[in-house]
Amino acid sequence: MNEKVNRIIDNSREEYTEMLRRWVQIPSVKGKAEEGAPFGREVRNMLDRAMADAEAMGFEVRNVDGYACDITLGGAEEKIAVLGHLDVVPAGDGWSRPPFGAETEDGKMYGRGTGDDKGPALASLFAMKAIREAGIPLRRSIRLILGCDEESGWEDMAYYQTKYALPEVGFSPDASFPVINTEKGMLHFAFSAPACETGLRVLRMENGERLNVIPGDGWALLGGDEALMRRIHAWSRRTGLPVTADMREDGVWVTARGISGHSAYPEGRMNAIGILVRMFADLGEEGPMKTLASAVGMTFDGSGLGCCCEDAVSGPLTCNMGLLRLEDGVWKGTLDLRCPVTADLEELKRRVKEHLPGFTVELTEEKAPHHVPADSELVRAVLAAYEEETGRKGEPESTGGGTYAKVLKQGVAFGAQFPDQPDLAHQPNEYIEIDRMLQAAKIYANVILRLCAE
Repeated sequence: MNEKVNRIIDNSREEYTEMLRRWVQIPSVKGKAEEGAPFGREVRNMLDRAMADAEAMGFEVRNVDGYACDITLGGAEEKIAVLGHLDVVPAGDGWSRPPFGAETEDGKMYGRGTGDDKGPALASLFAMKAIREAGIPLRRSIRLILGCDEESGWEDMAYYQTKYALPEVGFSPDASFPVINTEKGMLHFAFSAPACETGLRVLRMENGERLNVIPGDGWALLGGDEALMRRIHAWSRRTGLPVTADMREDGVWVTARGISGHSAYPEGRMNAIGILVRMFADLGEEGPMKTLASAVGMTFDGSGLGCCCEDAVSGPLTCNMGLLRLEDGVWKGTLDLRCPVTADLEELKRRVKEHLPGFTVELTEEKAPHHVPADSELVRAVLAAYEEETGRKGEPESTGGGTYAKVLKQGVAFGAQFPDQPDLAHQPNEYIEIDRMLQAAKIYANVILRLCAE
């Protein structure tokens, strides 16, 4: 614990809050690529804001062609990486406050990206600022890399590595404390199948925002009359699932209410797309929806796909159906599987295709599992920093989430969510507690000094 560094961080509360407010007010959701803005204009606006703020702090800042930026402290050739991101998932429904309003109340700031990942990324920058102002000499430099495509395809990190070498060791402030040294593998699939022309008729449907978000709301327009509407009401009462139906001029409008969340953490959530698919199958859809209801439906363990598995290192496999659309008579959707470290990814890919007969299934993304030994210098350092600043004992953990830590030879996910805080990533009314984020900044400064100070 460096008292001077911590005192500087404590005194930066107002500056941190105001800077985070500016960051959160930029709706940096991935958009249409433009010249100089590969992930859309708003993401580029956020990148420019972050670079301007870091330069105003006196840091050396480098723009990586709009894909990312890096911010460096120290002149040593050997570097430690800190990897955060500036893009956010869409706001989604269910907010009681403006999702990009950055409103503060009772020491909390509300807004999309406050916790995932603008607040923690900015806490890392303030940790670096405090170390510099304290005048502590460094034997290793610190490089904060802020990406712009973490919530989508990680094109930012792929591009970064074509221009500059990544440090071998570092952490990503994009998960939870005490430390995550094991990340599951990831398989993303796109599937499609022609809609059935007999049985229940689905006229329109376009649900979900991202494949890595559990959809909390779903809707569909069905061909039918009041008799169908009454059947839907009866089905909802019988199953206890939250579905409503209203008669309109063009058909029966159906709405499902689930519980949104991050696809890697489905426990306690409810997939609205899954509710609708199950309803379609139960009410007489005779084609691909019956298959999809059986193979995926509302389950999240992959059992219907023959993929249910787990291990002692990383826990069980999870599966999320994040998108489902009816486009020109063709069903199109996505699956997001987070796979245990010991799982056979080739076998899982085979089983997914085998259990979706009649569908065209394409693997769109694959990430191998990632593990850093608990006795490594990095894991020992981050745990020591966490324990010293909090007074709590910490043990390494695993996650189904995927962080930039995977792009490093030795990378871990490290904060900024504390064990006693709710997981609000990708959910409505996302917020951070300012004081806890400043505590995270102290933890980050502590581990940086352990790894980098002379």
